[in-house]
Amino acid sequence: MARIEFTPQLQRFVDTPVVDTPATELRAGLEAAFALNERLRGYVLDDQGHLRHNVVVFIDGRRARDLRGLSDPLGPDSRVHVLQALSGG
Repeated sequence: MARIEFTPQLQRFVDTPVVDTPATELRAGLEAAFALNERLRGYVLDDQGHLRHNVVVFIDGRRARDLRGLSDPLGPDSRVHVLQALSGG
């Protein structure tokens, strides 16, 4: 099963479960995490259901490409990391 993990920085604001899911697309995998903690949705997705601008997702070490539809494929052994992009100066 694909494993979805969230950056520890999000833990300061909301519980971030590690999720093992049979999902074959990123959106379905994220929905599995949101089912465990609905508050997490607002930190990851905007009100349009698109990935927030300050969030980056890596699937098997590669940056997700579909930031709106979240249709990037997940394999049975995929590792997904959801991170907050750093900004400032």
